[in-house]
Amino acid sequence: MKKYKPYAKKYWYSFLLGPFFMVLEACGEFILPYINANIIDVGAANGDVPYIIKNGVFMALIAVFMMITGVLGANFAVRGSVRLGAGVRADVFRQIQKFSFNNIDEFTTGSLITRITNDITQVQNFAQTLLRGMFRSPVMLIGALIMSFALNAKLALVIFIVMPVLAVTIFAIIRVASPRYTAMQKALDTLNNNVGETVINQRVIKSFVREEFEKIKFAAVNSDLVEKSTSALKVMLFMQPVSAFAVNAATLGVVWVAGKQIMVGDMELGSLTAFITYLSQVLTALNFLANIILQGTRAAASDRRISEVLNAEIDLADDKSNEKEKTVNSGSVEFKNVSFRYFKNNEEKVLNNINLTINSGEIIGVVGSTGSGKSTLVSLIPRLYDADEGAVLVDGTDVRDYSLKNLRSAVAVVLQKNTLFSGTVAENLRWGNENATDEELYHAAKVAQADGFIRSFPDGYDTFLGRGGANLSGGQKQRLCIARALLKSPKIVILDDSTSAVDTATDASIRKAFREELTGVTKIIIAQRINSVIDADKIIVLDEGRVVGCGTHKTLLAECKEYGEIYYSQKDKEDECNG
Repeated sequence: MKKYKPYAKKYWYSFLLGPFFMVLEACGEFILPYINANIIDVGAANGDVPYIIKNGVFMALIAVFMMITGVLGANFAVRGSVRLGAGVRADVFRQIQKFSFNNIDEFTTGSLITRITNDITQVQNFAQTLLRGMFRSPVMLIGALIMSFALNAKLALVIFIVMPVLAVTIFAIIRVASPRYTAMQKALDTLNNNVGETVINQRVIKSFVREEFEKIKFAAVNSDLVEKSTSALKVMLFMQPVSAFAVNAATLGVVWVAGKQIMVGDMELGSLTAFITYLSQVLTALNFLANIILQGTRAAASDRRISEVLNAEIDLADDKSNEKEKTVNSGSVEFKNVSFRYFKNNEEKVLNNINLTINSGEIIGVVGSTGSGKSTLVSLIPRLYDADEGAVLVDGTDVRDYSLKNLRSAVAVVLQKNTLFSGTVAENLRWGNENATDEELYHAAKVAQADGFIRSFPDGYDTFLGRGGANLSGGQKQRLCIARALLKSPKIVILDDSTSAVDTATDASIRKAFREELTGVTKIIIAQRINSVIDADKIIVLDEGRVVGCGTHKTLLAECKEYGEIYYSQKDKEDECNG
């Protein structure tokens, strides 16, 4: 719980004044029954109207005081808990921004969403309950017990018979509930993953007419959450009946004993009324404390999940032992005996002993069959992953010796999945450079062959894009992503199959613009179509994680069997289409 101390310290007044005002309110709770008893036993019994009015006014003032302190206490409790939740949420979000792809894969997107929303909300709600009842309930409990003994010590013993039974029962309920809350949160993770995947892939689902399948799949996940939630929450259902039974049993015992005392004149009716009120306050305080503990059990399960994120070992962090001021100047790349596995316990390597040299300013094509390791290879350059063996060098320096900021600022990557955000075309392009001028936007768009279709929109560069660029075609999204990457003014540009959705003429225009406009920039192009890299300075051929060929198109046709198979299979298909 140490991680919450900085927020409590920052907003100390809320964490101090909230309980303080709630304690003041609790003091009124056990004063009112005592005054009411005197009104009955003294004022009403003797017909003393002034006494009744005087004490009635006093009770009204206390009630107003309780209302004011209760509102103030609740206000500070809400402020403190909400700010605590906001602070933790910000820290978790900052930690997630540091995550590598490996870290995200480990937690899953849905789980991270659950932790930053629902889990933090559980901790926030517990903090609010704690601020409102942490001191109020014990004060009410102790105060009511003292007043009970002051009224009738013999009768107060009934309370001590009920309290242990209630405490043991509550402890048993909490012990059963704790693991069930953890299971419920995991089921919520699964639901969020399912919903996120379904919403993002709506077009695919509709095109394959799989709505009914998704409904059935969601129903199964939803039912599992219902089962887990019911299993956890139904334990709480016992709290109210157990408390009610304890109150009623204790009240029955008090009335039984007190009735005899009243008959013989050892106890007044007003005292009995006050005593029953104190009894109710004692058991209510116990019940509230139990609810704090029970809610704390659920919050503890969420706290563990939050801690897993905050304490996660980030495998792609900058070395803080020295200041890394190195910057990328030329953009040359070298792979030295590089091997990589996604699953570190897996014997099979995704990349196996890769040795490559890429000179600054070259256009490099990367081809190979699906799963040959093309995307993984280029992901090692900006350190989206780190090599398990060997080293990746940029400008002759190991990429791990650059700060992530300096390295990634010099490497522009357009991934297979084209991600755009809600906002205008210009706003999306300025992700590459938030200070880019309009002229720079236009130039980057022209190089990416995007300027033409952007200007065809009624609002041009001010056209609003839906979530993920839903109102654009696949080729348009690819070209916007390329333009966005170019605005970084990078030393290395990596296109990971980023022109697959554009026609061959546009693809050729992009390649021509790259060669003419980006003369000093290293360009690495992963492509499924040989024609997309046929005029590259060098073409790298991968097969099952190994480099099986490297050279120009003509050289590879003559010397690399795998390259020849890919080229001629594509050529035959083109001939069939044209024939």
